[in-house]
Amino acid sequence: MMKKLLIGLFALLPTLSMAAGPSVPLMEANNDLKDNASLQRGAKLFMNYCLGCHQMQYQRYERTFRDIGIPTEIGKETLIFDDSKVGSHITNSMSKDDAAKWFGAAPPDLTLVARVRGTDWIYTYLKSFYKDESRPFGVNNIIFPSVGMPHVLQELQGLPTPITEEVESHGKTVTKVIGTETDGSGELSVDEYDQAARDITNFLAYVGEPSRLESEAIGIKVLGFLVIFFILAFLLKKEYWRDVH
Repeated sequence: MMKKLLIGLFALLPTLSMAAGPSVPLMEANNDLKDNASLQRGAKLFMNYCLGCHQMQYQRYERTFRDIGIPTEIGKETLIFDDSKVGSHITNSMSKDDAAKWFGAAPPDLTLVARVRGTDWIYTYLKSFYKDESRPFGVNNIIFPSVGMPHVLQELQGLPTPITEEVESHGKTVTKVIGTETDGSGELSVDEYDQAARDITNFLAYVGEPSRLESEAIGIKVLGFLVIFFILAFLLKKEYWRDVH
């Protein structure tokens, strides 16, 4: 399993390295892995809007349902859209050849994207699409210039228009996109879409490290044990050295 995770990580890096983009301040995701309601909404959004292209081939449905509080039967009925078993990995049926033909490159597996790019980057990316008719799918992205995917959440957000400014670069005046403005055509309000983007980010953060909360809880217990052990060891040392002093 560790070998597979490392292979997936290194396979993901080349694709993500192209997404470095310009130096743009990232928005704070403020995600909370203890918020099961957010994780459940994020799972629903991911399965409905992202899974058609992006897999999570190192994460299983059953583990996901159990960790974020979704009853298995409800998860099977509402979040598994093919003949996958509840114990299967979260994958799709798109072949790499078809993906390369349609998008120019196969969409990366997203199991580890939150650990590679960080939650603030993902959250900012989801909020940075804007209308660009020069692109094959009619959209571009501020922090991922020349993005090769459509704005899959367009029906929720609408199609934002770019906010630009003229800047000097190498002695020339160029137009730089510094932000976006929603056109109001989406199903969600601005605040509702912000929450949806945060929910997806939260879910991706969970998938990147499913045992994080458990590890943190164990870490606190270990630190507590070490503190108690130190106190006992210190008192024992004083008892042993009492006659010497």
